[in-house]
Amino acid sequence: MAAITAAMVGELRAKTDAPMMECKKALTEAAGDMDKAEEILRVKLGGKASKASARITAEGVVSAYIAGNVGALVEVNSETDFVAKNDDFLNLAATAARLVAEHNPADLAALAALPAGDGKTLDEVRAALIGKIGENMTFRRFQRFETTGKLASYLHGTRIGVMVEFEGEDQVGKDVAMHIAAMKPVALSSEQVPAELIEKERSVAAAKAKEDAEKAAAEGKPAQSEEIVAKRLEGSVQKYLKEVSLLNQAFVKNDKQSIEQMLKANNATVKAFTMYVVGEGIEKKVDDFAAEVAAQMAASKQA
Repeated sequence: MAAITAAMVGELRAKTDAPMMECKKALTEAAGDMDKAEEILRVKLGGKASKASARITAEGVVSAYIAGNVGALVEVNSETDFVAKNDDFLNLAATAARLVAEHNPADLAALAALPAGDGKTLDEVRAALIGKIGENMTFRRFQRFETTGKLASYLHGTRIGVMVEFEGEDQVGKDVAMHIAAMKPVALSSEQVPAELIEKERSVAAAKAKEDAEKAAAEGKPAQSEEIVAKRLEGSVQKYLKEVSLLNQAFVKNDKQSIEQMLKANNATVKAFTMYVVGEGIEKKVDDFAAEVAAQMAASKQA
């Protein structure tokens, strides 16, 4: 069985807000599997462990560029936050976003091969900056927009970036972009929520229902009927869809309105959006500084 470290417990607590001991128990039960442990906590603790947004585990920036009806959102990664604040690195990300909008590259390789000025490709500029700073940098992902409507973007610092394709007044687009950065929907409508996310939510609700049935049996109480359990599962799924689909979410500026109602009141529509969170889904090695120092001291004694 994998050893459960304090760092692992801390990481799971940061992702779920669950108590430390519950995190340790879940990791032990999951044999150290972080994703499985998170799901176990969600079953056991319900809302306390429902913060499903991925922990940010890599550094870098998100950059946005809009020129008329064309725009682009780009994520560029670095090894440390220090480099992510470097002006040359920020300029590299801004140049990448502009090149995506202007040239519509097919993929990251095509983006890297685009001319970035002074006779250099974007990848050559990146390589030169790596040589200057001494830290690796990569272009991770991009999304290009071209529309007959309008585009709006919002950057929360440099770590969260949103671009929205919409019809309506400019302020509506800005408000929706800021809402997305705050509430992090996974799809425009409930119909567009990925099936695998829905099934994961259903499985969590089913596991919770099973646990409740086992608890009732242990206490000599009757279990819920299959019909009630089925309604309960469907209710959990519908609640989840409402929480993660943009049009169904309560508008952050007026929680009495859904985004769909706000758009209708302003004769506006949203066609599409993209949100990037720096490092989302990337595992970053957590260095044990004390162990590193101890290893260096041991090596120096042997030298």
